[in-house]
Amino acid sequence: MQICYQFAFFIVAATCKFDKVTDFAGGTNFVILALLTFVLHQTWHFRQIVLTALVVVWGFRLAIFLLLRILAWGEDKRFDDKRGNLLKFAAFWLTQAIWVWTVSLPVTVVNGSDRNPNITAADIVGWILWLIGLSIETVADQQKLNLKKNPASKGRWCDVGVWGWSRHPNYFGEILLWWGIFISSTPVLRNGQWAVIAGPIFITLLLLFLSGMPLLEESADKKHGNNPQYRTYKNRTSPLIPLPPALYRALPSWFKLVFLLELPLYNKKLSSGQERLQSSTDEVV
Repeated sequence: MQICYQFAFFIVAATCKFDKVTDFAGGTNFVILALLTFVLHQTWHFRQIVLTALVVVWGFRLAIFLLLRILAWGEDKRFDDKRGNLLKFAAFWLTQAIWVWTVSLPVTVVNGSDRNPNITAADIVGWILWLIGLSIETVADQQKLNLKKNPASKGRWCDVGVWGWSRHPNYFGEILLWWGIFISSTPVLRNGQWAVIAGPIFITLLLLFLSGMPLLEESADKKHGNNPQYRTYKNRTSPLIPLPPALYRALPSWFKLVFLLELPLYNKKLSSGQERLQSSTDEVV
């Protein structure tokens, strides 16, 4: 189903040669998949209602936010090398369909199950994690958008609000909320159904190692790497998990690497002739 949905938007996008509906199609596809699996099974369990509602709220919020943002910005630079190449463009849309299906696995399995155990601590913990994650993602998105809209901040990296505690707080929020959804699905899971853990693992790996943080870190380094203030910001700010800058800067490098994901992947050489970014605790703030 999600492939058909993505294919319909792909036809529109490929025909008109624009990418304004791409993220909207992704977010709303989560919503449609959650609602369809909930309605078609017709068991109406409370846990199913809650998990479906969580996905619907997240999906609509993100889809509308990203649609309004791209309408204001005009184009998505991710597609600069794809708009004129039909195969590359189609591959992206197919990948997006796989992303939706995989990440949605915990919800679709719960919605398709006849089991209805009592609400447990796992449900409550999962719902709380989802709420915290959604709150962080929403606040981070709005703070960055406000910065982009401010002419005085043109060309500056985002270091306001939660971005002063994490270089990618929106991704942290998204990862957290999907792990929350998985945790709240666990009371229903049996045997092979535990394979739905692939959902939160997939979104985590995608944002940490593929299309998320590595691309944004590389882009920011190229743009701002010669700026000492940017290097100071990067050295004092956690890549993902929000932490006070003073605490993060004081931590040893091995701790940052192992527990806070300050990976060499995010500290490649900047522009030609520039030194490799390294953590530095004696940088002047």
